[in-house]
Amino acid sequence: MNSIRIAIATALFAAAMTLTGVANAQTTGGEAPGTTARVVTEAPATAAPTAEGIMKQAHMNLFYPADNGRAVVHMDLTDKRGKTRTRDFIMLRLDVEDGGEQKYYTWFTGPSDVKRTSFMVWKDPMKDDSRWIYIPALDLVKRISANDKASSFVGSDFSYEDVSGRHWSDDDHKLLREEERDGEMAWVIESTPKEKDSFAKKISWVGKDRKLVLREEYYDDKDELERVFTAAGFVDIDGILTVTKRTMTNEKKKHTTVVEFSEVTYNVGIKDEIFTERYLKSPPKALLEGEGS
Repeated sequence: MNSIRIAIATALFAAAMTLTGVANAQTTGGEAPGTTARVVTEAPATAAPTAEGIMKQAHMNLFYPADNGRAVVHMDLTDKRGKTRTRDFIMLRLDVEDGGEQKYYTWFTGPSDVKRTSFMVWKDPMKDDSRWIYIPALDLVKRISANDKASSFVGSDFSYEDVSGRHWSDDDHKLLREEERDGEMAWVIESTPKEKDSFAKKISWVGKDRKLVLREEYYDDKDELERVFTAAGFVDIDGILTVTKRTMTNEKKKHTTVVEFSEVTYNVGIKDEIFTERYLKSPPKALLEGEGS
């Protein structure tokens, strides 16, 4: 009798161990029986990016790389007859607040008709930008009205606002679709100004890999294409993907401006004191020569 009881107990113990092994295998994805059970949970799904979030990141990458920066800039302006004029200048940038206030200083080195002209902007997303231009022929520093933000920057197809960048919070954004642009998948986003502005809507292609704007189209209130912006020449500089070629075309005037950046450097010790009326007339030579301050 005892032997029968022992056999039954042994069988029950074996069955229990078998069930435990099955439970462990189901819980851990196939671990050996007798090992400690681990609960496997799926990673939470990443939230899909919003249109505003995409535009914010693209804006930050283009206009707020590092804390400050310097670049040598060459500009070609070509009219509908194919005649080209040039502009050469050095641009300095200082971020007062990441994604917020910024200051820009631009000193023209040629040609002779614009040489020694300088331009300065204090950018504040919470209010109108402050802009000044120094005209050497008149030895005059002129304050540029905030209402002139859509005016041409030194005769180019870029506006004053284009130089320092239109803040993403000025517009409402809607994700239209995803499609390939210049060999890269891109988000296509429609932006409409929150208040009446110089354009009625803007369509942007933002690269999903580069997180930078590849193309922008500006439309008027009749839904007619006015201007087209394209970015090219993507170069890694100190770990920062940098756009070294920007083109703006006025579709109605058949006029194009190409801007190329060289000698781009970041975190070069630019100080706030540079962005004053004093330096509009007399530039900080050390920084303009790329030696820091």
